[in-house]
Amino acid sequence: MYAEPFDEDEVAAEVELPAAYAPDDLLDGAEDAEYGGAGETVSMQQEIQIPDVIRNFLFTLARNIQEHNTWELHSMYENTFNKLTEKFYPKQPWPDPDAVAEIIEDVAVNILYRELYYRHIYSKLQPNIHDRFNSYLNYCELFNYILNNNSSEPVDLELPNQWLWDIIDEFIYQFQAFCHYRSKVKNKSDEELEMLRERPDIWNVHNVLNVLYSLIQKSKINEQLRVSKHGGDMLEIAGEFGSRPLYRMLGYFSIIGLLRVQCLLGDYVLALKTMENIELNKKGLFARVTACHVTTYYYVGFAYMMMRRYADAISAFAHILLFVSRTKQYHTRSYQHEVISKKSEQMYALLTMCVALSPQRVDESVHTLMREKYGEQLSKMQKGEEGIAVFEELFNFACPKFIWPVPPNYDVAVNAAQEPSKYQLQRFLSEVNQQLMVPTIRSYLKLYTTLETEKLATFLESTPDEVRTQLLVFKHKTRQRRWESGSVLDGEYAATSDLDLYLKEDMIHIAESKVGRRVGDWFIRNINKFEDIIANMNRR
Repeated sequence: MYAEPFDEDEVAAEVELPAAYAPDDLLDGAEDAEYGGAGETVSMQQEIQIPDVIRNFLFTLARNIQEHNTWELHSMYENTFNKLTEKFYPKQPWPDPDAVAEIIEDVAVNILYRELYYRHIYSKLQPNIHDRFNSYLNYCELFNYILNNNSSEPVDLELPNQWLWDIIDEFIYQFQAFCHYRSKVKNKSDEELEMLRERPDIWNVHNVLNVLYSLIQKSKINEQLRVSKHGGDMLEIAGEFGSRPLYRMLGYFSIIGLLRVQCLLGDYVLALKTMENIELNKKGLFARVTACHVTTYYYVGFAYMMMRRYADAISAFAHILLFVSRTKQYHTRSYQHEVISKKSEQMYALLTMCVALSPQRVDESVHTLMREKYGEQLSKMQKGEEGIAVFEELFNFACPKFIWPVPPNYDVAVNAAQEPSKYQLQRFLSEVNQQLMVPTIRSYLKLYTTLETEKLATFLESTPDEVRTQLLVFKHKTRQRRWESGSVLDGEYAATSDLDLYLKEDMIHIAESKVGRRVGDWFIRNINKFEDIIANMNRR
């Protein structure tokens, strides 16, 4: 499913989505009502002189945006901005956007600068409620500017793919962070609670979803992907907006964003349905940005796991972990190295849980690293009730930070931020508890071709009737829906275990299908290693 050769241009998708977005009147009076506290950092910072090197950076950034110089923008965005941050603003905000607006009058440049400004606050500092509100209002301004609903022409703007992905990614992250922030009612001051009551539209889940749906529809990305899937030319259906890289990539990244949001809300079927026309067995547009590539497989794999499709989850996690390990040397030079490394660690934990619940053959290098990291936990999870605590620990570490889609009751002083995660953990452990005996039963059945139920009951210290029930559980849990072709949500039910059985009266008949070892890959890999050693020795 995931390891076939692919071509970057072979991409396809299809989902008819309604055109919807946060109304423009959401921003009415935003300039007059911009949130900020007197005497705080922002007002103090306006009095600070902008250093010449920062001023030159901003002028160069503005010029490259206006001239559509995406190569230079990519370098400035991914390298220069982060180096200047480390040197000048490691523990304080960048120059206030109002001060920057006085020296740069371009509307698009100022909106994009504010997006970087608030992202830096979220990343390096601690945002207050004013930062959260103002960042949301700036995103509304940014997306209204791009969607340009009152005009029939696209905006004259081009940005690097990495920046476009980060805009969508950060937009969803800040929405997620705000949902957790407002759920901690007990820690709020009266002023904060009053502001939250007055503006329920700020980071409203419907507005966030409307942004993503609107970008998808404006770009006609689904229609483009559908045409490409059947061998056609994407540009034929793209239209004036979808033919622009800005709209095409924002629309595509919004599909990945919807996958993430639906997983955060706990709707895994809808999450995969959003991806139904993106073919993971081909190198789609998501592969152009590594962070997007990793995010896609993380949430697809997690959705599979929560839907009890462990074999598909294992395939997804193993594929992306192999990709990350092979390209590790490139990630260390990226500013997103820490994010990719953390996601990889989480996916190794998720992979370990899936392998414990449904043993499958995994790529040798991935399996070796998994054993090094979680070998002890894997053995515990295969020992019945003893492994429940390990499942809980790994799930809490590796799962997304789930959210409530609605505001809490601000009159009740409780912190409910962890409740969605507790609920998802409860549902997952409920499934784990149902198949606690499966690994133990499997270990006994592998030793026999026929076995009496009474004898197995003796081994399990149980009764024959209970053993019959557990055998039915074994049959049920070792049959899963597996992807063969079509969308990521499609699949046919099939046995995922190398053991099959049937019960005739009191006798269990067992059939084991052994998968031949793929020794060819092992020899090729070690021959290549040996040749590299010889080549290094000859150079010396």
